[in-house]
Amino acid sequence: MTRILSYHLLDVFTDRRFSGNPLAVVEAADGLDAATMLAIAREFNLSETVFLLAPRDPVMSARIRIFTPARELPFAGHPTIGAAALLAETRAGDALARNGLVVALESGVGEVRCDVLRGRNGVTYAELAYPGLPHPGEGAPPKAALAEALSLAPADIGFDAHFPCRFAAGPAFLFVPLASRAALDRARRRPEAFAAVMGEAVGAWLYTRETVDPAAAIHARLFAHGLGFEEDPATGSAAVAFAAVAQAFERPDDGEHELFIEQGYAMGRPARITLRLWIESGALAQVAVGGQVVRVAEGKLRL
Repeated sequence: MTRILSYHLLDVFTDRRFSGNPLAVVEAADGLDAATMLAIAREFNLSETVFLLAPRDPVMSARIRIFTPARELPFAGHPTIGAAALLAETRAGDALARNGLVVALESGVGEVRCDVLRGRNGVTYAELAYPGLPHPGEGAPPKAALAEALSLAPADIGFDAHFPCRFAAGPAFLFVPLASRAALDRARRRPEAFAAVMGEAVGAWLYTRETVDPAAAIHARLFAHGLGFEEDPATGSAAVAFAAVAQAFERPDDGEHELFIEQGYAMGRPARITLRLWIESGALAQVAVGGQVVRVAEGKLRL
């Protein structure tokens, strides 16, 4: 018999449709096996598709599973934020409009708390508190190897105290600081050389201080590895891990810090990620990532 599931298409990390990072959210996905979820993610062919399931703990809002067109991920930012915003809007829209809500999600990295608010512009904003802290990975490749992999010169790589490194927040990322936005725009993957430097990382997150929006602190691109797509318009899990990069190289004072990251411009899908981090006794103590979410479409899946 044909099974019919509802789905929604959202744009995340943006306040306008057709920008930011597109996301498919499949509701009532209980009973679907991983192979079917992967097939559905390939059908949507977005960077990620998130599936909503009944939570194991009844006090939680939902359980989520996240798939790219090539694999399942334990955690990703824009599916988590998009799922939280959609659940708040569809299950408790009146309460969201009045006071905001907390949406608690079971994920592959544990319980993720998301604060969801309705902005003055009428667009929903959701912010996740990452359950834990980013952790460092293996050493980064030499500049020459990175430059070869990214079609750049070694002199393009690094600025101030920043040098390439690896950190993970769920998935692992290779962080590559670039001296200018011009270098970031020139960057192109050379497939064999790129694969050789990636190791366990699911993407290379290239970033520079030269931004389009003066309010942004960082301008970034994400070149994916083994995920079934080449570039991501906005990468929330990389932003979580970048909190450790910022702490390591910038050494911010104790207290709360907020910075804005812009991504997706090279793809024609500008996105704005809010990163908040808390420093205690000189160490990273907590990380949160948030963004706006707009609903674009909804429909039915026939299985």
